[in-house]
Formats: sequence, C-alpha cells, structure tokens
Amino acid sequence: MRFETLNKYVLKCPRCGFETEASPYIMRCPKCGELLDALLIADKVKLRWNELRGRGVWRYRDLLPEPNSIVSIGEGATPLIRLRSHGNAYIKFEGTNPTGSFKDRGMTIGVSLASSIGVKGVIVASTGNTAASAAAYSARAGLNCIVVLPKGGVAKGKLGQAILHGASIVDIPGTFDNALEYVLDTVLINGSADHINYYPLNSINPWRLEGQKTIAYEVFEEVGVPDYVFVPVGNGGNIYAIWKGFRELMEHGMIDHVPKMIGVQASGAAPMVRYWNGAGEAKIENPRTIASAIRIGKPVNWFRAYRAVKYSGGAFIEVSDDEIIRAQAMLGKEGIGVEPASAASLAGYLKALGEGLIGPSDKAVLIATGHALKDPDALLMGNANMISISSINELRNLVMGNAIA
Repeated sequence: MRFETLNKYVLKCPRCGFETEASPYIMRCPKCGELLDALLIADKVKLRWNELRGRGVWRYRDLLPEPNSIVSIGEGATPLIRLRSHGNAYIKFEGTNPTGSFKDRGMTIGVSLASSIGVKGVIVASTGNTAASAAAYSARAGLNCIVVLPKGGVAKGKLGQAILHGASIVDIPGTFDNALEYVLDTVLINGSADHINYYPLNSINPWRLEGQKTIAYEVFEEVGVPDYVFVPVGNGGNIYAIWKGFRELMEHGMIDHVPKMIGVQASGAAPMVRYWNGAGEAKIENPRTIASAIRIGKPVNWFRAYRAVKYSGGAFIEVSDDEIIRAQAMLGKEGIGVEPASAASLAGYLKALGEGLIGPSDKAVLIATGHALKDPDALLMGNANMISISSINELRNLVMGNAIA
C-alpha cells in the first residue's frame, strides 16, 4: 500500500540492503531486524531552496513527509548563539522550542503522520522530554497519549508538562531501557506497527527523525557547514538525524562535505563510547548520571549513531557529571539556561579542545537539547549566589559593592 504522504521516500536497511515502499508502520528490517532508514528519492524531490517560505521545521517541507494536515505549535527556528568565551563556538539552543526541547521537531512530523493515518493516539517511552512533547502535540491534534516512564527517574519539570497536557502516565520499575522494551513489545510485531490504535513515536520511528534533521538545515542557513557538531547522545537518534540532514544537503548539491559529528555521553551512561573504543557491545546495565535525558544504557539507535560518527570522521567522547555541571554553569553565565544533558555538548567541546582533538579556530556548533527549567532540581543543587539579608541597610551595602563583588 502506497502512502501519498510519504511518496518521496523509500525505506532501506543499512545492513542487508532490504528495500521497501515507505510506510508509517514498518520500522525494522523484516530480514535482519535493523532499524530502517527513510531515504528521499532524488527524482521525486522538488527542492526550491531559494524559495523557502515561513520559519521553523515546515520551512523545509520540500524535504519532509507531506501529511494530510500539519500539527504544529511553532517548533524550530531556534537561536544559534555565538559563545562569548569561545569565539568560534555556537550554541544551537533547542530549549526555545514550544515544550522546551528538540523533541518538538520530531513530534510535529510524527503526530501529523499519526493524525493522517487515523490512529486513536500515540505511545512513547521517555526519560521526560519525549513525554512532554508527545503529550503537547497529541493534545494539539486531539489524540490520546500514553507515556511509559521509569518510576522516579523523570525530572519534575518534564513530568509536570506531560500531566498538564493530559497524557496517561504509566510508570514502571527499572530504567528508560525497560520502559522502551514495554512499549516496543506492546506495539511492534516483526518490526511493524500495523493495525494498532496507538502509534509509537520513540526514535525507532524514522519519520520522527525527519523532523529532527531540520537542525542541520537551520545551522547551514546561518553559518554554513561547521567543522564540528557536538551532540549529547542518549538513545542515539538525534546525532543520526542531524548528520542525515547535512548528508541530504550534500546529495542535493548544496554543500560539498558534512561536519564531523562528535557524540558526547556522560561517563556513567556511555555505551556508545564503550563500543567506539572497542570495549564491548553498545550497552551497559544501570546507567547513572545527573543528566537524566541521556541516562540510557541500551540505545536503540546505536547503529545509526555509530554510522553518523564514523562516516563523518567524528568521534564519541565521555565527560563526567562534574564537567557537565561546570559547563551548565558556564552557559548560565552567558545567559543560556540548559538542562544538564544539554550542557554535555559544551563539556565535550571543552574536553576536545583540551585534548587537541579540535583547534580553537575550528567552527563548532554545540547542540543544547533542552531548557534549564526541564530539571529544576538540578538548578538548585548549587547555592553560591544565595545571600540572606535581614535589613534594608544590608541590601544597600550589597548594591554599593561592599558585600559582594
């Protein structure tokens, strides 16, 4: 069955080469089980780059699926901010998306597609950001939303968002990896989600990643092709999606090379670093890090992430929780408020500079995936700027510079 909304795509397995017509339902290769890539068919793409209109994700509709109706809350068009302390490094601040994370880019595509195929609702496993985004976009579309969360493992800001937007919350014992297993075992049969009431929108779904690739398009429009792109890596879908976006620009003759992709993981949750260094499979048990959004031990998109890094000439690096918190504070002093997982990109950049992996003149874009208010508890861990006073004279002294520099 040919879906007109996806008529410019084909699904292809990157391992065994299996190829099939694009479908919203098929996500894994029926032959080898690998996640399928959604590839644009060159002669079916009418790219009119000089005629782009509007702003945000749907500005690039020539390179996206064409759902019957678009479910949007104004996602994309996020600021690219040059760092004051590092002259050739830029922060792509995804925290300004409608629900405060990059997930909104994927959900506008995924929920639009879900609405087009007539399902009852969507279902996701989440460490928090996916839950918040899926809940908001489902509410906008008039669809139900079920989110499966690891009990006690979701930051309050993200959980509150999902509740606010009316999602049905299911908490389960264990980690995000266990939550994702629950979802996939429920909705996928032999890699297909056909004939279901609730459509899965985790990053196993290639159509959600089509929205996330628009980060690459926006970066290109503002600063061309950077030398490096640093991306926090949890489940691995975002680094692949951004690389895919640059690859498509190259395939359509817009650029002649792609940036080196640097995947950054927290030391206590670094299965991709482990695999990259030849230390075993891309999975660990009981991942631990303050950066809850990347606290994932078994990234379902590990092969996608690996390909993005390998074929771009990049690397995977790990940073400690202390390095992440210091990077978060550094960004705060530049007026940029990010959650800990987002700060991993700056921590990775600083580590790469210190180790000589990159040079200070190299143009680097650091993806800040989510807003600081996603995880308010992490913000309150330090209280160095908290000053208690008991009189107006003490405040006057403070203002006059007598109490604090």
